Amino acid sequence: MWSKMYEALFNGPVITLADMLDARENRAATQLELLLADPKASLIVATMNIPGPIKSSDMLKNVFETLIIEIEEVAKDTVPIANLYRNPPTGPEYFLVLPIDKYVLKKRMVQIESSHPYGRLLDLDVLYLDEDSNQVVPVSRTELGLATRTCFVCGQPAKECGRSRKHSMDEMYREIQKIIEEE
Repeated sequence: MWSKMYEALFNGPVITLADMLDARENRAATQLELLLADPKASLIVATMNIPGPIKSSDMLKNVFETLIIEIEEVAKDTVPIANLYRNPPTGPEYFLVLPIDKYVLKKRMVQIESSHPYGRLLDLDVLYLDEDSNQVVPVSRTELGLATRTCFVCGQPAKECGRSRKHSMDEMYREIQKIIEEE
């Protein structure tokens, strides 16, 4: 049977695909708005990396807020242009606009994802505005010569496991629980 921690982690609202698509659209609009305000800046967008229909709970929110502190610590040498935190049912979101080179910033965010005990549970995207097209563009790990993220269940490329639905929700939720318990 599930442990009390497991129940606390995954006791949030059930989210539909339509909810996720709406949240993604709202995030994209916010990203563009923030970058249009300062086209030379870089934008960090932090979201939880939680598969399945439950994206938010009090415990997941606490994990997220711990990681926001880490992000702000890594960026403390720079005065932010803007920051925004919101907590929709689709999971918490954090936006931080900084006057830092996008590649330097991406390296810092990859360091958090790789070294913080909860880093595996967070997506830290670094975005910039392509001034020719006015499109928001992400900085990829591969642009920096870094490997793509791995699955927290089996260690294979995460996108491959996600696309093929290689692991059950129970398997993934148990791995998330282990990551949080180990901290």
